[in-house]
Amino acid sequence: MRIPAILAATSVAAVLVAGTAIPEDAAPTAELFDDFSYSGPSDPRLAQRGWYVRSGGGGPGVPGAAWSRDHVSFPTADGGQVLELKASTEGPAGATVQSEVSHQRKFAEGTYAARVRFADTPVSGPDGDETVQSFFTITPLDAPMDPDYGELDFEYLPNGGWGESGPTLFMTTWETYQPDPWLADNVHGTVSASLDGWHDLVIHVAGGRVTYYLDGTVVADHGDEFYPETSMSISFNHWFIAGGLVADGTPREYLEQVDYVYFTKDEVVPPAEVTARVQQFRAGSVGWVDTVPAG
Repeated sequence: MRIPAILAATSVAAVLVAGTAIPEDAAPTAELFDDFSYSGPSDPRLAQRGWYVRSGGGGPGVPGAAWSRDHVSFPTADGGQVLELKASTEGPAGATVQSEVSHQRKFAEGTYAARVRFADTPVSGPDGDETVQSFFTITPLDAPMDPDYGELDFEYLPNGGWGESGPTLFMTTWETYQPDPWLADNVHGTVSASLDGWHDLVIHVAGGRVTYYLDGTVVADHGDEFYPETSMSISFNHWFIAGGLVADGTPREYLEQVDYVYFTKDEVVPPAEVTARVQQFRAGSVGWVDTVPAG
């Protein structure tokens, strides 16, 4: 979720598509599914189910920006409740507020998936700010260039940034970094196109490879030293790139929405099978399940 200042681009022209669906008579032994049916950021079930809604300060994003629980909500959209992450600003000299929701750290190899609604334009105010709308996993950095650090990112920049002038989706896999002076060790791929609207995002972590899927198509494949070695948390956030705010004092608000999140441990599940499993949960009126062991 951090600024990929030193990025080694990777080609996805030839990628080994990982895995097959499990047999129909088999059942996953460790899954997380959440369709985000909560009353608000203070709903006690969030903490009970392992979720943390961020508040306070700190990076990434605009220096001095705040992370607010009030910028996290669970409205109805397209017939069901969603997680909504708001980012708001009044420009470089004005108030800037960002949002983030994270699950506890206990996820490693397996299949990660979320259905996310990216937005190219603000719901109010002038357009042009460089925002980041994300679905990612992360391990805490215990020290600069910590070899046990790990991070897997889907990050959509509707107004460009990080050297891109137009809407771009970054898929970034991290080995490690140091914050000051900034030094990053990661690899990335990009999709340069408008992705305004709903999209299915899937990450396979298995066999030494991290494979990213956008709407069922492989868009990045990474491995070698970038493969995660430790357990991670699952997170979503919405923030502004430092130096990327439009010099306009008019308030504006941007929204990112998440329909569901899904994880299955030690399984490589094709995107179509992920969708089928989510549909099965919903057909049975199951809004949440978590059998992934802690630790």
